[in-house]
Amino acid sequence: MDRMLTRFRQADDRLFYRINGSKELHRSFFGYVTHLGGARLTVSSILILFIFAQYYTGIKETVILAMVSLFVSHILMTVVKKGVKRIRPYMTLPNAIIHGYEFKDHSFPSGHSTAVFSITIPFMINYPVTMLVLFPLSSLVAYSRVVLGVHYPSDVLAGAFLAFATTMMVLLFT
Repeated sequence: MDRMLTRFRQADDRLFYRINGSKELHRSFFGYVTHLGGARLTVSSILILFIFAQYYTGIKETVILAMVSLFVSHILMTVVKKGVKRIRPYMTLPNAIIHGYEFKDHSFPSGHSTAVFSITIPFMINYPVTMLVLFPLSSLVAYSRVVLGVHYPSDVLAGAFLAFATTMMVLLFT
């Protein structure tokens, strides 16, 4: 079991270096993209969608599902982060490039990835055509977290999975 975990960690580190070592131009672009998964923008967008849904009631259920998914997944993400206590890659890996804000909390799972996927997955489920735009957009946010040096690839995958699992759980119990 230890050997398997060691191999997983080594693969995670190698993938981190491959993504994190991108050109400055990429890091500048992803420095903007990453904000799409931040608290300010995710909460603002879901509140705007909620107001919009009062007039266009066809999307109201999806917006409420996204709101609940965002709220519940944020609580779960915080609990997991405090339980796992994984140190951020720029603090542990030599030659990791940090671009932007140096977070001091733990890295697993990615909060930005969890947030953006919590909002977009309900729309992708209820309106499959939106997947053409929302999945690449959400994936770019997740990818940006690794480019910027604040998350391992497994952190962002775990965040996306947590958002998916939360959305499924909310759908199951509503």
